[in-house]
Amino acid sequence: MSRLQGRGMALWVKVLLALVVVLLLVALAVFLYLRGLTQPAGGSPYTLEVKPGDSLPQVARTLQTHGIVKNADALRFVMRQNGTAGSLKEGLYDLTGQMNVYQVADKLAGPARIPTVSVTIPEGRRIKDLPPIFAKAGFDVAGLKTALNDVSLSPYAKGNLEGFVFPATYEFRVGEKPREAVQEMVERMNQEFTTPNVAKARALGLSVRDWVTLASMVQAEAANDGEMPVIAGVFLNRLRDGIALGSDPTVAYGLGKDLPDLDRSAGDFTRDTPYSTYTRQGLPAGPINNPGQAALLSVLDPKRQLADGRAALYFLHGLDGKIYVNHDYAAHLRDVARHR
Repeated sequence: MSRLQGRGMALWVKVLLALVVVLLLVALAVFLYLRGLTQPAGGSPYTLEVKPGDSLPQVARTLQTHGIVKNADALRFVMRQNGTAGSLKEGLYDLTGQMNVYQVADKLAGPARIPTVSVTIPEGRRIKDLPPIFAKAGFDVAGLKTALNDVSLSPYAKGNLEGFVFPATYEFRVGEKPREAVQEMVERMNQEFTTPNVAKARALGLSVRDWVTLASMVQAEAANDGEMPVIAGVFLNRLRDGIALGSDPTVAYGLGKDLPDLDRSAGDFTRDTPYSTYTRQGLPAGPINNPGQAALLSVLDPKRQLADGRAALYFLHGLDGKIYVNHDYAAHLRDVARHR
């Protein structure tokens, strides 16, 4: 080989090595670029809501816009490679720009958080009190009223579901149908009607509806949970002895009034309704509110005797905030004079 040919070959080797180095540098640059696309984008925490009909390309672009991923196509590529591109579910996904694209992909492939709205039903509220509470949570009021009057939802209800909607705090799905929400509350009440509890009620001579009716009276009369067994005992003793129950809240319910609106001088306590326990013996026609668990259980475990062993037949709430319980009417009147 001539000296000239040797120099030519050496030149080609140098060119070839230079090309290899350039290609390696380009490959490294491409690798680093692509790797960079998978790194955290640094955006603020963001809750993604996936709605019916949303596609992965739409979602990926949204996440790029909010700084959750650096590149929408990178997220789509990773999810296709993982076989999770079709795993998006309707609901909420809590994401942050500190997650890399693989973590975001795994999150989107997992279960969605279902958007809910919280509704609290206080103990002792009537059916008529519930629509405004649900309206604040975005429920359709007309649909709710219809559901609250659907007695097919409870085997114990008559006329409406008064007494059979359990008071509690519920987490309902956003957009949940009113009937489904009411059914959930009724089913929660039904959980109180266990076989042992129903047996205790029957031993007291009470059907499930009677039990709930009496519990609703206790709920309306008691200033606190501690008083409930005492008041339940008084009512049960009066039922046993054939004494009218004489409960003001039953009068108010029968007249469609709130308790503070009762007017003795207007004859409210002498007006007869199926709910008045002044004009009629025994329990009212049905529950007068939706009692809570404490009221329900107080009926099954009442305190029926005074300290001296006599039956408790009268009670009153004094201005001092205490409850006074007596066996005879004369003692009851003395307490009325002293404490009211």
